[in-house]
Amino acid sequence: MTDYSKLLEEGRIKSGRFSKKQVEDCLAIAKRDVSTARSVLETSPEWAFNIAYNAMQQAGRAFMFSKGYRTDGEAHHATVVQFLEIALGREYEDALAVMDRMRRKRNRATYDTVGTISDKEAKEAVSIAEEFVEKVVSLLKSS
Repeated sequence: MTDYSKLLEEGRIKSGRFSKKQVEDCLAIAKRDVSTARSVLETSPEWAFNIAYNAMQQAGRAFMFSKGYRTDGEAHHATVVQFLEIALGREYEDALAVMDRMRRKRNRATYDTVGTISDKEAKEAVSIAEEFVEKVVSLLKSS
């Protein structure tokens, strides 16, 4: 069994019962967002980056729901990343490190500075999100 006790003690996550539909809805959003991110790459790299990040967040939420947890308290986005680091382990370490960097950069690009996301960076973000969402879908199908 995976140990989420620290996140529970800190009030970062809460256990609960989540329906298969809730999981499927999050995955549907993640898939939609990957497609949308890909479609706006040429016209808006920053927006494509944000949407790609959201796809990863939604896939992460789907995974959390499937394990009987949701975020609680503050810093929901960071909590999803931390939960996934515990749940998925070293095999997903690189993808989750990218997701966390995307989280921080998305925040700056959304609220602080225009032009912080390059075309190359946006394309990489969309590819990484697409791969991550596919992996989460596969994990959830096999469990």
